[in-house]
Amino acid sequence: MIVRIMGEGQWKLADSHFPELNSLDDELLDEMEGGDEDGFRRTLGGLLDAVRRLGTPLPDDALEPSELILPAPDATLDEVRQMLSDDGLIPG
Repeated sequence: MIVRIMGEGQWKLADSHFPELNSLDDELLDEMEGGDEDGFRRTLGGLLDAVRRLGTPLPDDALEPSELILPAPDATLDEVRQMLSDDGLIPG
């Protein structure tokens, strides 16, 4: 799966990494619902770091369609809320 981090680029991730990403996504949702700004910031950073760590970066000139788009590291809680689906940032 191709994952884009807004403002940074794209990474290719194996499907086997999605349980870890979904766990972080669930934690992020809980923190957002509870208005925990510090927890939100920490978990968003952890989610983006996991994508960078587990994925293989695509070249900047690659024009692959992104199957998942994640917010920039400096996105606000309200900006991320607007990106959410019923499943969070990551479907499933």
